[in-house]
Amino acid sequence: MELRHLRYFVTVAETCHFGRAAEQLHVAQPALSHTIRQLEDELGVVLLARTTRQVRVTPAGEFFLAEARRVLAGLDVGVRGVRRIGEGKLGLLRVGFTGTAAFSHLPHLARALAQRVPQVELEIRADLLTAEQCERLRTGTLGIGVLRPPVTGDDIDFRVIESEPLILAVPADHRLAVEPVVAMADLRTEPLVTYDRRNSVVYEAVARSCREAGITPHQLHEASGTAVLLALVAGGLGVGVVPASARALPLAGVVFRDLAGAATVELALAWHRETPSPLVTTVLDALEDVFPSTAPSTEGT
Repeated sequence: MELRHLRYFVTVAETCHFGRAAEQLHVAQPALSHTIRQLEDELGVVLLARTTRQVRVTPAGEFFLAEARRVLAGLDVGVRGVRRIGEGKLGLLRVGFTGTAAFSHLPHLARALAQRVPQVELEIRADLLTAEQCERLRTGTLGIGVLRPPVTGDDIDFRVIESEPLILAVPADHRLAVEPVVAMADLRTEPLVTYDRRNSVVYEAVARSCREAGITPHQLHEASGTAVLLALVAGGLGVGVVPASARALPLAGVVFRDLAGAATVELALAWHRETPSPLVTTVLDALEDVFPSTAPSTEGT
């Protein structure tokens, strides 16, 4: 039994006429009749009762018609799905986010993809540093990363989507909280809560800003992420220098102030150069107008 047997039978059963069915199928009527006989012989049952005046579907034929329609419909769904996967319009996309990017950029990304490729399902991995995202892109456990350059390895492609200033987070009752803009030099005597220095692009940017300002801050506490860092600031354990997107994480007891003389950190969309799937390519294209490419800063990261 082949798929054409099912298609031929369904068409004849729905038209109850071999001639009209043959026209719809673009086959010769004798070939159509022969195919239906082959099907009945294989099943050992009469599906279509024929007379010189009419064709009638038998009870066995009614049952088989329903099953044949179900099989063909399932096949059509599968064919459409495979084609949409091949076009990059259907599938599961795993996206990694670094730090505060999940709060500042995930809503825009999710809304854009829901509008442009609604059959793409998202699986989000948050709080991943750049080095870990690059490794996951290589192993295929991430399709796209939202990370802070520089990337690790020559096989990771990326496009910068934002150059983000560093800002100051201080306790609400701190002396600097009343200043609209704070200079890096004003942190000379302040205890500083920093990010964990291992593989942290933001930590390196903060350290560079301190060196350029000619200060050596007192680093008393390290935090594994922005949420923990801000909680330590709220607890009065020091001040913190964080990306501007941290404003998306309001916390009682913490205020943010612009920071003059601080470096910037970049945010980028990244993917594995060797295995860009149709899904990744389609999503990157869909996000082009939402997160347009930005020229990398000259400060480095």
